[in-house]
This record gives sequence, structure tokens and C-alpha cells, in this order.
Amino acid sequence: MGYFDAASAAPLHPVARQALLASLDDGWADPARLYREGRRARILLDAAREAMAEAVGCRPDETVFTSSGTRAVHTGIAGVSAGRRRVGRHLIVSAVEHSSVLHSAETFEAEGGTVTRVPVLRTGAVAVESYADALRPDTALACLQSANHEVGTEQPVAAVAELCREAGVPLLVDAAQSLGWGPVEGPWSVLTASAHKWGGPSGVGVLAVRKGVRFAVQGPVDERESGRAAGFENLPAIVAAAASLRAVRAEAAAEAVRLRALTARIRARVGAVVPDVEVVGDPLRRLPGIVTFSCLYVDGEALLHELDREGFSVSSGSSCTSSTLTPSHVLKAMGVLSEGNVRVSLPMGVAEEDVERFLAVLPGAVAGVREKLGAPVAVADAAVRGDALVVDALGKRCPIPVIELAKVIGEVPVGGTVRVLSDDEAARLDIPAWCEMREQEYVGEEPADRGSAFVVRRLS
Repeated sequence: MGYFDAASAAPLHPVARQALLASLDDGWADPARLYREGRRARILLDAAREAMAEAVGCRPDETVFTSSGTRAVHTGIAGVSAGRRRVGRHLIVSAVEHSSVLHSAETFEAEGGTVTRVPVLRTGAVAVESYADALRPDTALACLQSANHEVGTEQPVAAVAELCREAGVPLLVDAAQSLGWGPVEGPWSVLTASAHKWGGPSGVGVLAVRKGVRFAVQGPVDERESGRAAGFENLPAIVAAAASLRAVRAEAAAEAVRLRALTARIRARVGAVVPDVEVVGDPLRRLPGIVTFSCLYVDGEALLHELDREGFSVSSGSSCTSSTLTPSHVLKAMGVLSEGNVRVSLPMGVAEEDVERFLAVLPGAVAGVREKLGAPVAVADAAVRGDALVVDALGKRCPIPVIELAKVIGEVPVGGTVRVLSDDEAARLDIPAWCEMREQEYVGEEPADRGSAFVVRRLS
């Protein structure tokens, strides 16, 4: 099995399937009713809540189930920011949060609030002092993911949570990617997660709000889930989510060791067997099963299709795989190469043989995509002006501007410059990343009649 996209959705755990089928027979009634069938459903719901709370590290009455992890995030941010409106209208998020957090931040701004977006290091991690600097007297809420969904980098949640506690500011932790591996450390205030990330069924989110956190439910309220998640509970899926999390946690310690060895093998081998590759993310403080790399001169979507034909399912943060043709906000915030990006996220139980087969297939897939791209612009299309050269890549998308730059850099003398004209948003990230990889100097971006001119000085 070549399914290597567990960070998007993990395969359904066998325990989840068993619990789901069993609870379809016993958990179909309304758990709010007092008759026999309702009482039986309530017992299942209460047991699932207790199991989930134990795994999260909070009280059962602090835990509610939502229709998704995204819904949990939206509800958590809206509820806490409204509950603390008297404190102020300032929200802190990291630049690499999941889109659900960033969309909530945009809504918060549209409603009159202010948002501080904390930058990250090139590894994808925030600096603890950056959160300390961002805290203000009017800060209603701070948000920080436990680990990044695209590159696997773990965040210093415990340290940031302690800072927030001392400042009297609640911290919301998006633990979607990490909860299957263990509880989130530190004095966090709000936590969200999604069952399909650890092998539970889709359509089950978790929202934990610790006692003492001011919370005002937004929108219509009913009696379900403490008023924080309206509507009839999907009881069979909730039972399966809690059962699978307990099962996954029982396997996590041993499986983490195995997956770390496999991802370390990928990180080491990719750079050895494929030229012009940048492996991104923190090499040590990262989730066990995720490894992400970017390939120069490769169209990300084309590479994903090539790997799919070879039987491997992977994902990408490349701008080429997005309908908006903009780079991944995570890769952009990190300042790393976005073109030809591949995220490999191994599911629990993955076979070592499948990883070896992937490493055997990858060089040919990358080479094939590069060969198909060919030489998009001949040297004659580059205008030489003394020790400067202008490449017109307007209207061309990644990775073409970088390919054209690479082909003509040798046409200018050492110390000379190449100006790449491009109107592709990805060029703003990928040309500086190319310069760092190839030890050339990125001079900067200049305005142009169309798009921008990205200036590179040849150093060698």
C-alpha cells in the first residue's frame, strides 16, 4: 500500500471500524431521552467523552464533540474572543497555523479586531520570545498549533502556554496532527482536534475548554454538547473516534520509533538520489511520520501525478497544485522553496518495503517531470545588456521562471546580474530560495511595468 498522505486523513483504524459497527446497533437513539434506548445511547456517549477527556488531559465536562476539527477551531476562537471582549479585541496566531485558524483570524479582523501574526524560523517553528513580544494588555486569545500539518515541525507549546498563563491570556492549541501521538503539554486553555487525523472516522471534531476560561457561544444555542455544538450527536462516529484514539495511543510509543527511522531514511536518501532538492522542516523537533521536501525545476502537480501512477499517494504545498497559483502559506512563512513540493506522511503500520519502493521510484519520477518541462526559453530569449541580463518570464508559472534563471545565469560574468521579470506570486519565494541553494546572491525585488523584476547577482 503506497498511501503516504496520513497527515490529511489516516486510514480508518480497525478498532474504529469495530466500534462504529457495534455502536450502529446500540447507539442510534437520542441520548437525551430517558427511555431504555436513550439511556443505552447516553452510556455510550458518556463513556466516549470520558475516554476522550482522558486522552486530551482534561475533565469530561470540559470536552464537547463537534462536526469537524475545523468547526471546533471556529467555535473555540469565536467563543473565547467573544467571552473576553471586555479585555480587548486582539488575537495572536502563528504564520503557519492551519487555514481554519487563519480564516477565523480574518473574520476576527473583519469584525473590528486586530491580529498579530507571529513569524516563524526557517524550520517552521516559532520563537517563544516572539509570542512574549506579541502579548498585549488587550489580547483576548493566542493560538498556536502543537505541530505543523505541512512540514511536521513541533511547536514550543508548553513554553508559550506558560507565558500566556502568566499574562492571563488563554492559549488555544490546534492539536489535530499530534493528539494521536500523545497529550499536549503545558497549561493550555483550549484545545481542538479532528478524529480522521488519527484513524477515527471523519466528521468528528473535539473541542476542550478548561474551566475558568470565559466562553460565549456564538449563534443559535441548543441543549446539546453544553450548548457549544448544536444538533444531534453522531454517536457511532464519536464512539469510534474515542475508541480509535485509545488504541492508537497504545501503539504510539513503539510506532513513533519505527516511523522516525523511516522518515530519517527518506530525509537522508532524497538528497542523495535526487539532485537539487531541499528537505524542509525541523530535522529533530518534528512528528514521527512527516517528511517534506521541494525539488527545483519541477511542477508539483505533475510530480504528484507521476507518483500516483507509480502507486504512491502524497500531497504537496506547491503553488502549482493550488487553484489560486499562490505558494503554501506555510512554505512562504518559512522562506523555503515551494516548487516541486512533496509531503510524505506515513500512516501507522506502513511497510518498510513500501518506503524503499518509493525511494526507488522517486528519482525517475522527478527526472521525468524535469525532462517534460525541457528548455522553456532558449538563450536567445534572454536580453544581454553588458554585465546584466533580462529574462522575460511574464505569464509563466512555477517552476518556469526559476528554470529560465538557472539556464542563463552562466551567460553573465561573475558579479553580473540577471533580472527575471515575473508576475507569478511563487517567484517571490522560489527565486530567493534558489539563490540560497545555488550560492548566488538575491539582490531584491524591483517594480516593473508588469509584475516584478527579481534581481540575482552571479557569485560563482
